[in-house]
Amino acid sequence: MDSLASYHIKCAPGDVGGYCILPGDPARCEKIAACFESPVLIAENREFTTYTGMLEGEKVSVTSTGIGGPSAAIAIEELCMLGAHTFIRVGTCGGICEKVRAGDFVIATAAIRAEGTSREYAPVEYPAVADFEVVRALADVAKAAGARYHVGVVQSKDSFYGQHSPDRMPVGELLRYNWNAWKKLGALASEMETAALFVAASALGVRCGACYHVLWNQEAPDGGASHDSGNAVRLCVDALRELIIRDRSRDSEE
Repeated sequence: MDSLASYHIKCAPGDVGGYCILPGDPARCEKIAACFESPVLIAENREFTTYTGMLEGEKVSVTSTGIGGPSAAIAIEELCMLGAHTFIRVGTCGGICEKVRAGDFVIATAAIRAEGTSREYAPVEYPAVADFEVVRALADVAKAAGARYHVGVVQSKDSFYGQHSPDRMPVGELLRYNWNAWKKLGALASEMETAALFVAASALGVRCGACYHVLWNQEAPDGGASHDSGNAVRLCVDALRELIIRDRSRDSEE
């Protein structure tokens, strides 16, 4: 298995840090890496781009996962094989709950497993949950920054157009039924990677959390759209920094 550790992300032992940020879009990696000290481009292959730098004296990395659960699971698997132990997904989402508006910041405590990848890791009864320490760090930095943020459950799906064009899908009635259920249950937002990452992280015994910039809310179209995800990136990096500091403090007390 060691020979397969970086089959897709093309990283070698020592290339990545213990703390990793996981955007979907490879184009975001350079912008995130610019928040590190002395960032270096490590590898680019398919949807996977990796930079490594330093934060608070700790080696940290950013690796893109592409769109959807299958490639996200590949990224976290191979990063774990190389020693990574703490992950924060950062990306964009669409609001479900009407209080979630364009430009807001969403922090996931758990994800609805409306995708297929997580079923390769755990029975459907097992929940896709975030690590509490990661959630707390994200919420603390969002509050300190005065950001408008929401903490709660999100939905992870496999089909972007199944959500946005359900009427032309043969299973459209089922898609609309499920969407209405997520709304009634108070789900905050919809995206495509988190459930797979949370369940894979549980199986691998590592920490994972997720945060998103809200692009729009199709349930509240009068709320407009917001495509600048820079604040989410900065909050994510600040949360990673906070986790490093807290981990170091805890370790010194033990």
